[in-house]
Amino acid sequence: MTAHSTPSLLGQLTDTDTYESVADILTAFRPVMHALAAAAGPSCEVVLHDLSAPDPDLSHTIAAIENGHVTGREVGGPSSSLGIGVLHNQEADHNAFGYRGFTSDGRELRCSSVYFRNSAGRIIAALCVNFDVSIIERARALLDGLLPGAASSSQNQPNEFFGQDLVAVMDTMVTEAIREIGKPVGQMSRDDRIAVLTRLDQQGVLQMRKGVEGIAARLGISRVTAYAYLEEARNQEPEAAAG
Repeated sequence: MTAHSTPSLLGQLTDTDTYESVADILTAFRPVMHALAAAAGPSCEVVLHDLSAPDPDLSHTIAAIENGHVTGREVGGPSSSLGIGVLHNQEADHNAFGYRGFTSDGRELRCSSVYFRNSAGRIIAALCVNFDVSIIERARALLDGLLPGAASSSQNQPNEFFGQDLVAVMDTMVTEAIREIGKPVGQMSRDDRIAVLTRLDQQGVLQMRKGVEGIAARLGISRVTAYAYLEEARNQEPEAAAG
C-alpha cells in the first residue's frame, strides 16, 4: 500500500456504508487501524472518535487509538479542532485528505479524516490518520537552504489542531485566529476583535464550555462586550447575504 492509496482506500470504505453504532464501526475497522499504523510506522497515529451521543463531550471522544504518542492522546482523550466544526455543521461533507495538522508543541502533521453516518444521516464517528512529518520538514528545510531558488507551495486546505485536552485545542484555535489578524491583541481595533470572534464562531469554538469567556480573556475584553460583538457580527451576516 502506498501513501497515496491510503486516502482512496478510506474514502472507498466509507462512501456508501452506514453504521448504527460505534461498536459496529470499531469491530469493522479495528484491524484496519492496526494495519495502517503498523505499515506506516510509529510516526502514524490512527484514531477513532465516538461522536454518537446527542451532545458529545468533545473532551472525551477517543474510542480507540494507535500510536497515541504522536499527539500525546489516549483512549478517552479529546477531539481536535476539526471535530468541533464538524458537529457545528452536520450536513456538510467533512471528509478530507492530506491536510495539515499541528500538535500543541508545534510539530506538523499530515492528516486525513473520514466520517461515519447512521441510516438517518447523522455523523456518529470519525476515523483519522495523522502522520508526523516534522522530521521530514526539518530535512527539507535543510535541503532548501542548500538549494537556491527552492519555492514553497501553499495549499488551500483546512488546518487541524491537536491537544491533550480540549482547553489546549481551543487555546490553539484562538491563537491561530489572532495570528491571522496580523497584529498584537493590544493593537487590535474593535473590528479586528469582531473578526476573531466571527471566525471562531464559524468554527464552533463558542459552543465549547466557557468558550466565550476564554476568548474574551485572550482579546482583552469583558464577557459582556464579547457577546455584544458576537451579536453584532451575527446580525450582519443575514444583511450581507440579502445585499
